[in-house]
Formats: sequence, structure tokens, C-alpha cells
Amino acid sequence: MYRRQQVELLKARLLQGESRIQILSGPRQTGKTTIATQVMEDLGTRDISCTFASADSAIPHEADWILGKWIEARLQEEGSGRAVLFLDEIQKVRGWAEQVKLLWDEDRRQGRKLGVVLLGSSRLLMMRGTSESLMGRFEVIPVFHWSYHEMHEAFDIDVETYVVQGGYPGSVDLMEDFTRWRGYILDAIVEPVLTRDLLLSFRVDKPALLRSLFVLGCRYASQILSYNRMVGQLQDAGNTTTLAHYLELLEGAGLMTGLQKFSGSEVRIRASSPKLLPLNNALVTAVVGLSPGDVAQDPVWRGRLVENSVGCSFYEQLVNRRKGRLEYWRQGGDELDFVLRTEEDSLGIEVASGSGHGRRGIRAFSQRYPGTPVLMVGGDSLPLESILKQDPAQLVKLAKS
Repeated sequence: MYRRQQVELLKARLLQGESRIQILSGPRQTGKTTIATQVMEDLGTRDISCTFASADSAIPHEADWILGKWIEARLQEEGSGRAVLFLDEIQKVRGWAEQVKLLWDEDRRQGRKLGVVLLGSSRLLMMRGTSESLMGRFEVIPVFHWSYHEMHEAFDIDVETYVVQGGYPGSVDLMEDFTRWRGYILDAIVEPVLTRDLLLSFRVDKPALLRSLFVLGCRYASQILSYNRMVGQLQDAGNTTTLAHYLELLEGAGLMTGLQKFSGSEVRIRASSPKLLPLNNALVTAVVGLSPGDVAQDPVWRGRLVENSVGCSFYEQLVNRRKGRLEYWRQGGDELDFVLRTEEDSLGIEVASGSGHGRRGIRAFSQRYPGTPVLMVGGDSLPLESILKQDPAQLVKLAKS
């Protein structure tokens, strides 16, 4: 069973007759529909009727599409006593949140036992819609990119393959053929997000700039790049405010984020140059065109991919799960790859890349923040494989004990 935790949680809430809408929210190709399918199969064995519909269409649906599916599910509920409606890619329906609120409230007043599960790809849009119209009526079950532990357990993927080709389960059977694998990543994930998901959901005045920013982020994976330097490298880049906004959209779509600088001043954090972190290594190697053979012969790119994979793991488990923050540190010519921050403590992380600058950064950071421990990952230090399986919040606790 894939995504076992989310499957069991969703199933338990539906069987208990939860009085809230359940929302599966996460990036494309991370298993939301598979989770729903597995839950529907189990509910079917318990005589609970399920209706599934997807709004994934090149032409956006209007709100009456939801009404039609809702009526169909109501008929199922009247016939069997209990029913659940699953609506996939709900964020692509115009006025979806208001329509769902209207129908949900109507069902509650009439005492109907119709459960509702919404699936959506864009975290920003899902949260915006729910916060504006569905306050108090929903619970979110987040679905993240697949971790190394999940990919290894489900498909026996080794750590080197994960570092180069990331964690999209739908691409596993294509990994031996790089051309086909790359086409899948670009066609099934990158293009739909950049050309449909974001453009249909948000006002993007410069779509070409949004795409160029994402490509730039992949080429500068795990690198610190100032907004002013980005403006200099991108055509028709506009101003730094636009770039910062587009970076937020890419983060909300699960493609890329910009880590901020570790500092005692919140003002300085917000004003710092971002460290660009594509949120799945498959995005980097597909966009840049780096085959496993290319990476094996290029120690610089391999080092950056190793660092990016560690950053992605920390981001998914620390930031996305709201357990803490992930930042980087730089002072003059000294850098530390990551700083993990929880409510209680902080921990510095340096990913061994063979460049030699790492230990100098560790010494400088330790002198500046003597109470914050620092760990080296990779090389002769902590094994990469064990770090990719480790809960970073627990790692912070262990380092302080």
C-alpha cells in the first residue's frame, strides 16, 4: 500500500463520519489520486458508495459542474445510507470554494451523511480558497514528495538513483531509459504546472518569466542567488518584487522554494538572497538534461544534487510538516549549507561535497554561534542514506542531548 499513513488517516476520518470536508493537498504526481482510489476500494467493501470525478481539463469547469457531481453523490447516499464524494483537481473549477460551502452547509442542515474529499495540486490555491470560504469546515491531509525511505521501500530504489532521479513513483518504470524518463518528468509534471495549474489559478502577467525563473532555479540548484543577480540573468525580469512573488507561486505548486538566511534579525532574513532549492531532484536533472552517466562524471553536479536532496528531505519533513524552519548561513566568504530551526533549538548542517570549503564554514559558524551544534553529512561523516531517512526535528533533539 502506497502512502500508507495518508490512506489510513483519510479512511479513519471517513469511517468515523467526520463532520468536516477532507482535503488531500500536494504537488502533482505524488499519489493523491492513488490514495483516494485505495480508500474507495476499502469503503466499497463496507457498503459505502463512492463517487469520483476529476476537473482536470484544458477548459476550466464552472461551479455547476460541482453541483452535478454532488447531486449524483446525494442519490448514492439516499440509496445506500452512506456515501462519499471525491472531487479531484478541484482548484480548477471557477468559484469552487463558494459552491462547496453552499452545498456542504445545505447537507448539514438536512442531516445528510455525505462525506466529501477534495483533491488539489496547488497548496497556495487550496489554502486561499479554504481560508476565504470554508473556514471551520475542513481538515487538510498534506501529501508530500516521496522521500528516499518511501522510494526504497516501495521500489527498492538505491540512494544514488534517488539523488539523480528523485522521487516520483510514476517515473520508476522509465528510469532505465533516460530520454523517456526525462520526457515523463517534463510532460507530466513541469509543463502542466507551468502552463495550466498556475496560469489558470493566479494572475501571472509574465508567464515566460515564471518559466525562466524555474529553469534558472534548476540550473542554480542549492546555490545562493540574489534577486538583483536574477534580474540580470533573466530577460524581461521586471523587478525583484515580481521575482519574489513568482518564487512563492513555484513553492506553492511544489516545484521550488528559496531558503532564507539564518540570522537573529527577522528583517535581515526577509531581505536576504534566497538559496534556490528545487523540491525534487528529478526536476533538476530533467530540466538541465543530466543523465545518471553525466552526473557520475561530474563531481560538481553530483555534490550539488546530494546537497539538494538533503535540503529537499529537510524541507518536506520540517517545513511542510510545520515542525520548524530551514535556512542557510553565510557571512562574508564563509557558508553553512543548512540551519534547522525548531521552537526549542537549532542545528547546523554541512553536506560534504569534496570542495574543502565545508569545514571552514563549520568553524566560522561555530565561532559565531557557539551554542549551536553542527553536523557534517556524507564523506567520512554521517552517511547520506541515514540522513535522508531521519526526521530532522528528531535530529535537532539528538544533537542537543
